[in-house]
Amino acid sequence: MTVIQIMKSNPSSVAPDTSARAAAALMAAGDVGMLPVCEDGQPIGVVTDRDIVLRLMPRVGASIDIAVGKIMSQPVIDCRMDDSIEHIAGIMGDHQIRRLIVRDDNGTLVGVVSLGDIARDASEIIAGEILGEIAEVR
Repeated sequence: MTVIQIMKSNPSSVAPDTSARAAAALMAAGDVGMLPVCEDGQPIGVVTDRDIVLRLMPRVGASIDIAVGKIMSQPVIDCRMDDSIEHIAGIMGDHQIRRLIVRDDNGTLVGVVSLGDIARDASEIIAGEILGEIAEVR
């Protein structure tokens, strides 16, 4: 099984100058916890609900209108559409992340694949192993 079989295609994304408030609203509307941050279709980072809470909220006097480019996570951890589930499981475990950006051969954003996608559509066993690596203290 490969990523293209389980990924979410055409995900919402934001530009680096999008406000954290707008990104949070888009996450809420789409019931997602991560948005790719793109310039010209190329992912340059991701902003997560965790980024908003941990990087923005503790700043004294921080505005929720701050640009996501200032709080996004980098570098982009990604995979390709034809990667195997076992391969991306290794990437997720190594980086202790639950979601990966999916790019085409030109580096353009084409989807997002999550731990939940793996559990639901590929293998609960592999998903459980990834979750164990994510939770591991390093």
